[in-house]
Amino acid sequence: MAASELYTKFARVWIPDAEEVWKSAELVKDYNQGDGVLQLQLEDGEEIEHKLDPKTKNLPHLRNPDILVGENDLTALSYLHEPAVLHNLKVRFIDSKLIYTYCGIVLVAINPYENLPIYGSDIINAYSGQNMGDMDPHIFAVAEEAYKQMARDERNQSIIVSGESGAGKTVSAKYAMRYFATVSGSASEANVEEKVLASNPIMESIGNAKTTRNDNSSRFGKYIEIGFDRRYHIIGANMRTYLLEKSRVVFQADEERNYHIFYQLCASSHLPELKALKLGSANDFLYTKQGGNPVIDGVNDAKEMSNTRQAFTLLGINESYQMGLFHILAAILHLGNVEVKDRDADSSTIPPNNGHLTTFCELMGVTYQDMSHWLCHKKLKTATETYIKTIPKIQATNARDALAKHIYAKLFNWIVDHVNKALHANVKQHSFIGVLDIYGFETFEINSFEQFCINYANEKLQQQFNMHVFKLEQEEYMKEQIPWTLIDFYDNQPCINLIEAKMGILDLLDEECKMPKGSDDSWAQKLYNTHLKTCALFQKPRMSNRAFIIQHFADKVEYQCDGFLEKNKDTVNEEQIHVLKASKFDLLVELFQDEGKATTPTGATTGKRVLSVKPDKGRPSSSKEHKKTVGLQFRNSLHLLMETLNATTPHYVRCIKPNDFKHAFTFDPKRAVQQLRACGVLETIRISAAGFPSRWTYQEFFSRYRVLMKQKDVLADKKLTCKNVLEQLVQDPDKYQFGKTKIFFRAGQVAYLEKLRADKLRAACIRIQKTIRCWLARKKYLRMKKAAINIQRHVRGYQARRLVKFMRRTRAAIIIQKYQRMYTERTRFKRKKAAALAMQCILRAYMARQHYKGLVREHKAVLIQKMVRGWLARQWYKRSLEAIVYLQCCFRRMKARRELKKLKIEARSVEHYKKLNIGMENKIMQLQRRIDEQSKDNRAMNERLNGLESSHAVESERLRKELTRLRTAEEEAKTNANKVTSLLEELARLRKELQTTQSEKKVIEDWAEKYRDEMEKMVAELKDQNGMLKTEKDDLNRLIQEQSLQMTEKMQRALQEETQQLESDLNEERSRYQNLLTEHLRLEERYDDLKESISVNAPKPGHRRTDSTHSSNESESTYISEFAESEEGSRAGEDMTRGGDMSTFLKMQKRVTELEQEKHSLQNELDRKEEQFQRARARDDEEHKKARGAELEYESLKRQELDSENKKLKHDLNEMRQLLGGNAGANTSVPGSPAYKVLLDQLNSSNEELEVRKEEVLILRSQLVSQKEAMQHKETMTEPMAHTEDIRKMKDAGEITQAYIGLKDTNRLLESQLQTQRRSHDNEVEVLRGELQSMKEENNRQQQLLAQNLQLPPEARIEASLQHEITRLTNENLDLMEQLEKQDKTVRKLKKQLKVFAKKIGELEGGQVESVSPGQTVDEPIRPVNIPRREKDFQGMLEYKKEDELKLVKNLILELKPRGVAVNLIPGLPAYILFMCLRHADYVNDDQKVRSLLTCTINSIKKILKKRGDDFETVSFWLSNTCRFLHCLKQYSGDEQFMKHNSNKQNDHCLSNFDLAEYRQVLSDLAIQIYQQLIKCMENILQPMIVSGMLEHETIQGVSGIKPTGLRKRTSSIADEGTYTLESILRQLNSFHSIMCQHGTDPELIKQVVKQQFYIIGAVTLNNLLLRKDMCSWSKGMQIRYNVSQLEEWLREKNLMNCGAKETLEPLIQAAQLLQVKKKTDEDAEAICSMCNALTTAQIVKVLNLYTPLNEFEERVSVTFIRTIQTRLRDRMESPQLLMDTKMIYPVTFPFNPSSLALETIQIPTSLNLNFLTRV
Repeated sequence: MAASELYTKFARVWIPDAEEVWKSAELVKDYNQGDGVLQLQLEDGEEIEHKLDPKTKNLPHLRNPDILVGENDLTALSYLHEPAVLHNLKVRFIDSKLIYTYCGIVLVAINPYENLPIYGSDIINAYSGQNMGDMDPHIFAVAEEAYKQMARDERNQSIIVSGESGAGKTVSAKYAMRYFATVSGSASEANVEEKVLASNPIMESIGNAKTTRNDNSSRFGKYIEIGFDRRYHIIGANMRTYLLEKSRVVFQADEERNYHIFYQLCASSHLPELKALKLGSANDFLYTKQGGNPVIDGVNDAKEMSNTRQAFTLLGINESYQMGLFHILAAILHLGNVEVKDRDADSSTIPPNNGHLTTFCELMGVTYQDMSHWLCHKKLKTATETYIKTIPKIQATNARDALAKHIYAKLFNWIVDHVNKALHANVKQHSFIGVLDIYGFETFEINSFEQFCINYANEKLQQQFNMHVFKLEQEEYMKEQIPWTLIDFYDNQPCINLIEAKMGILDLLDEECKMPKGSDDSWAQKLYNTHLKTCALFQKPRMSNRAFIIQHFADKVEYQCDGFLEKNKDTVNEEQIHVLKASKFDLLVELFQDEGKATTPTGATTGKRVLSVKPDKGRPSSSKEHKKTVGLQFRNSLHLLMETLNATTPHYVRCIKPNDFKHAFTFDPKRAVQQLRACGVLETIRISAAGFPSRWTYQEFFSRYRVLMKQKDVLADKKLTCKNVLEQLVQDPDKYQFGKTKIFFRAGQVAYLEKLRADKLRAACIRIQKTIRCWLARKKYLRMKKAAINIQRHVRGYQARRLVKFMRRTRAAIIIQKYQRMYTERTRFKRKKAAALAMQCILRAYMARQHYKGLVREHKAVLIQKMVRGWLARQWYKRSLEAIVYLQCCFRRMKARRELKKLKIEARSVEHYKKLNIGMENKIMQLQRRIDEQSKDNRAMNERLNGLESSHAVESERLRKELTRLRTAEEEAKTNANKVTSLLEELARLRKELQTTQSEKKVIEDWAEKYRDEMEKMVAELKDQNGMLKTEKDDLNRLIQEQSLQMTEKMQRALQEETQQLESDLNEERSRYQNLLTEHLRLEERYDDLKESISVNAPKPGHRRTDSTHSSNESESTYISEFAESEEGSRAGEDMTRGGDMSTFLKMQKRVTELEQEKHSLQNELDRKEEQFQRARARDDEEHKKARGAELEYESLKRQELDSENKKLKHDLNEMRQLLGGNAGANTSVPGSPAYKVLLDQLNSSNEELEVRKEEVLILRSQLVSQKEAMQHKETMTEPMAHTEDIRKMKDAGEITQAYIGLKDTNRLLESQLQTQRRSHDNEVEVLRGELQSMKEENNRQQQLLAQNLQLPPEARIEASLQHEITRLTNENLDLMEQLEKQDKTVRKLKKQLKVFAKKIGELEGGQVESVSPGQTVDEPIRPVNIPRREKDFQGMLEYKKEDELKLVKNLILELKPRGVAVNLIPGLPAYILFMCLRHADYVNDDQKVRSLLTCTINSIKKILKKRGDDFETVSFWLSNTCRFLHCLKQYSGDEQFMKHNSNKQNDHCLSNFDLAEYRQVLSDLAIQIYQQLIKCMENILQPMIVSGMLEHETIQGVSGIKPTGLRKRTSSIADEGTYTLESILRQLNSFHSIMCQHGTDPELIKQVVKQQFYIIGAVTLNNLLLRKDMCSWSKGMQIRYNVSQLEEWLREKNLMNCGAKETLEPLIQAAQLLQVKKKTDEDAEAICSMCNALTTAQIVKVLNLYTPLNEFEERVSVTFIRTIQTRLRDRMESPQLLMDTKMIYPVTFPFNPSSLALETIQIPTSLNLNFLTRV
């Protein structure tokens, strides 16, 4: 692929930056081959020119697509380079708050400098058993991978944790060890895992200190081997330490501290046991105050001291040893305060009676003189003599500090050795996991011997790491059969040779240390001379002759030679050591003893190799005790460590320090890049990028890039399909390789394929959007059009109705106005007409006269004008006519002349004539037409003239008549003129009166107006006041109503809250009780296992009694068998040998004591209950004393009766024998003869009849007692006595028998009739009461509905009444349907009974026919005597013998197969059989038999559950039967609350002698234990299915695509063979449900089990979702919601929607909705906060942080939005726990569920082998 294809416009690249290391930019112009400059635009909008290197022409690194940013594995990035790695880590750390990231086989851990809730036991359980690539990166995932590989490959493992100081190495190692301790557990009761964890606080206190970079920095390296046995339980551990920083004991830099143990001692100096140490504040001692900051924020040194002492105690270091350690540590502090003064230039002295030195000597048990002397002197030895030399103050101070460092180093090694002793395994170690917590690569401004050793160790570890990575790459290529090409990687062997080879740096250093006058300068010169010209990795600084530079794998480091020799020698004054060895302090002497005896924790007996930084001191030569250099020791230890690591499978954890200021979640790119380069992460990336870093399986590639294929390209063979498609998409075959199962891609190819896929999807999205938007717009248009038409229709209808209404009103108004106006106008017209007529007469007369005069004048004037105008006109006409004629003549003459000329010319042509003729014709026609018109006009004018003449004549006639009339009117007017004047005067007078009247009227109107205004004002004020009063009244009423509502709501809310609180308290108490039961069961199982193991291991000198030999009288409590087992266990514990585990023996003794105490307490409680029962029974005896007397008398009567009957029967028997003996011969009496058989039959019949009589006597006795109690107020005690006397007088036995039978039948008949009448009466009363109550309720409800309907508007009232009527009819239909169903059931039942009776009748008839044999005749002398016998009435009891109890339990419990019982027999049959046996034991009043049966049953159920507790069918079967047995004990207990639903027959079967309430509690506890066992069994079956079926499997295929993955492959979402799907979960749920239903489990209990199932499904799914970044996407949310809907559909099918199971899935549903909703604006945040009420804040923020787009069309959640969510949810009161508790079990209840099955109808199948049971 050419660069021009990648470096196009809008492509994003990384360019170097001084501040941010790498900066992102975007190309604004395509790159062409040969360009030297790139036009770029930064993210802030600035455009720059990036110049390429003219030599290399290397283009900048390309940036990965956004969907690849934030990946769990850095190797999943398409472009693998430094900026991509840095950016991915930054995005995960800053934006997503994720501190762990994979980089191939390396886990990169960034220190957050904040406590995160991701290390709890719930997180450990979530990672346990998971594949490394399936979950988000975590230290627990690495630990789980190591643990799994150890078990799978049977190979030792190592976890190598490295990094800078403050990067979190110690914490990571601590969490890894915690994971192993939690997951594996220990194989014994020695709590080895606790001891392993307890070693951490000890090692932190003596080996950790505060530095400028870290508050808890490990100042030594350690390698902890955690040992496991063959079952992979922790059995022990061993620790190796490396290079303790001893100089910290005597010197600390600013803002640093000494080791924590010193400050802990000072903080605890006030304790009484530490008073003798004479300690004080840390600021009082030189060795603890040099840093100037003795306190760490948030750390309580006194509390840490307490934790350290507890850890010492747990590891077996007793109090005396601890005080000895504290003495030595305090002595070191006092030694640092010893002041040495100058005596002269070459000598020094310590003043006598120095307080600190005195305290030092007292604590160490040495003499003051010897120690003060040898602190200021030293002994020099030569070949011939020895002499003592004084030393100056500086050397004396150095010697004092060297002694302090040496003592502390010895003490450190001693503690490490004793910790190893405590952690040493007593059994053989099968394998181990090593955790290496070692310093990372270090470089400071001044680097000395310590940094040199640290970097040397990191060089060795880096070499091992490179070789391991190289090896893994090669194995992967070979496995996939891809050609292996050698990858060039950095080999640091030359650097290692420079350090450790012959004549290397360490070799020259040791050689210089042996020189008498060796110095750092001479050693530096040797280094220059040896390596400067021969080794390119060794350099000399320009400005120094006392330093050297080494090119390490990470960086160049300059080392200062000052102090190298002294630190390598690590010398100490031997005479000071001798003084300490002579101490009286035993522990101090032990510190300086031979290391072969004191410091080796295991000695030679363990065979373990112990690695130490100190020299081997097992040799007797004391002169060489301190001659072995530190460098040599470290090199040997490092070689042993590398051998150990090479023999194990390594796992790498690289800890990164994000900033130097310890700020939480702050990322400094410079520091991060520096550490990434130093820890080898970038080298791993470079090795991966050199080959084929991106790897896809064929199925994953096909699923991801199916969109790039055409239909014709898709073949049945996915591998061939991928090959064909890749050849089309990528032209260069070197960019990819095909393996056996995977496709390998070069770096950048996945990004190119992603670009093609995104382009294809973008084009498809545009097309889909176009179509969808068109469809939506059309739908919207049609919807709007339809709505507009509908609106227009309604508006136009409304307007039309308004118009019609307006027109009607207008028409009506017009009509009204018409008539009103008509009336007004008519009145006015009449008035005006009267006045007008008078005025018209006058005016018309006057006008007529004036008109006449005018007409006369006009007529005359017209005549004059006519004459004048005529004359003038005639004169003017004459003149004009003459002038016109003259002009016309002249003009016509001129025109004629011209025309004549033209005519002459035209006459010559033919055309002229044609035209002339045409024109003439036209002219003729025109003239003719004009003549016609003129004739018509003339006729019209004539007609008009005639009309005018006639009209003129008529008008003249009319005018003459008018003239005559006017003349007469004039005469009349003259006569009326006088009348007008008088009328005018009258009119003036009337007008004056009118004016006065109007003025008065006006005054009155003004006064009325004023009065009206005042009244209106007053009325308005009254109305206002009334309105105000009404408003106040309404307000008060509303306030009262509101207050009442508020009070009611408040009371209801308080009641509801109180109820909820009580329910929650009850559930908590129930859950706590059930948890205690679970713990009790676990301890019992543990105890049984230990007892079995002890019985197997313990010697057996003779026979011992077993549990079966114990008498039943010892069973005085419920748990007698358990107590017997505990006593047996205690006796077994006493017989243990001394070789046993004493701690186990002591725990067992303690457990036995607790059980005995519990036995005594239960025994006391039982005695108290029995006393109460006896007192109550005594009271009952007193009350029924008379009844008992009658009963005794009647028993005596029956005994006499039976005796007489027995005598009669014996007499009959003798007579029959005599008869047989007299009539038959000797052969007839022989056994086997017919007579003998007849005799035996008669005898057996008699015996059976006797048994029947005995039973009837017992029944009759109970009935008579009840009758006598009921009729006690009517009869006296003398009547039965008289009756008895009468009976005694009877001598004939036949009469007695007949009287007895008659009395018995009579009593039975009367009693049955009485009971029948009573039952019928009670039933009728109950029915009437029920109907009355229902009628009352119906009446109340009708009244309420009526009151509610009256308050509604008419339309709503009608609708409500209809709704009510529909509801009533529906209820009536339902009632009728129920009655119909009941009748159908009754009919079916009667039909079945009829069939049974018909069958029995047929059998009886057949039996009677068969009873007569064909060969029998009437004359036979001997016939069998038929004794009539009544059919037995079974009482629902089963009788068994005491010795058959074990057989009963064995056949019914221990050897019973649940599958056969569930399929073929009635549910709960074993429970019914056991209860029927129990009823018989109660019936015969055998308390020992009852107790023994119940105890044996409970223990047998426990035994079978312990044996087959992992079988769901077995556990479900016995849960169902235990609950049924419990319900039977309640149903037949005789308590009224449990007898409500019983039939009369069932009430007769109630227990009569024993109250088994305590055993009901025991059975309830047993049922709880079985239920919890069922939940655990179910959880074990469902657990492997949940994640695969609910999250990983794509139920809706094609919705979610597969993103590129790295080296840590996740589980594929493609449904392969054996992969669990949602269908698998549903099938398993169906299986659970069907099994429980077959077993007859109570429906309420099934609901609780289903609720627990769904809780487990929801909790496990949500927990995995919260821990898997690849699952948090929009498409996965859709998959989850679909899966949840399928589960809800399953609930609907099973009618379990109301069991609460759906509510348990609410957190998962809300998490899925959270993945799908918009996450941008504040409105979205508000919607999320209101929607996700079932999720905690931590879970919401976690999901938002993990949200990952699968396509470029999705967007990431911004940090601002997440902070907005956190701000809104800040006030929530909730648990900060992230994960749901998958081990939580809802408290179970067992609602009483009585059985309608009659016990007497139960048949025992022969398959159960219970033939020894007898029905009673």
